[in-house]
Amino acid sequence: MAPSKAVVAHLVVLLLLVPLLSLLPFSSHALTQDLCVANRLLPDTPSGYPCKPKGLVSSDDFYSDALARPGPVIAPFNTSLASAAVKQLPGLNGLGISATRVDVQPGGVVPMHTHPEASELIFLLEGTLFAGFISAETNKAYVKILKKGDLYVFPQGLLHFQFNTGNTTATAIAAYSNQNPGLQIAVYALFGNTLTVETVNKTTFVTKEEVMRLKDLFGQSSVPS
Repeated sequence: MAPSKAVVAHLVVLLLLVPLLSLLPFSSHALTQDLCVANRLLPDTPSGYPCKPKGLVSSDDFYSDALARPGPVIAPFNTSLASAAVKQLPGLNGLGISATRVDVQPGGVVPMHTHPEASELIFLLEGTLFAGFISAETNKAYVKILKKGDLYVFPQGLLHFQFNTGNTTATAIAAYSNQNPGLQIAVYALFGNTLTVETVNKTTFVTKEEVMRLKDLFGQSSVPS
């Protein structure tokens, strides 16, 4: 039996829609050409930075030694971060990958935080770390003590943390599923914001005295970039 005119019409619409989807602006530049080095003179977009003119692209756009040494120490966490995201490595543009080096000193901590745009895979090079994340659906915590050579994954957008459980610096490389994974640190979000003490007290149930102390500690000027 031949298909009805309505079925044929729907099939025609679907066949026309498929190629059009590939033209939507949220498609990554790197999916439609062999490379698209970030032109950081122009604003970032939902699909990445616009492409640098091919004639201006060089090997240096795909190279970085940012992870060869520890980054600056972030107080009061006693942790160093060195990043290789699209802002530091323009050749990552549109590729959906990036990395960070994390050096956690004895007693140091990577505080509760989230990457809104990416999942994270951490590989421990040296030392020991206690690592974990919290399910958004159940609030169940999934934790593990990591040793040299171990891997652990943090699903996209979930709150997670690490802290050093040893007597030597723990060094890890974190890889992300986005060239710009984003970062929101819980204590800065709660106490480094521009809300009044009264508002933070009301919405967190933390005493006003403690809110004031934490606002002094995690003031906006202290927020890492």
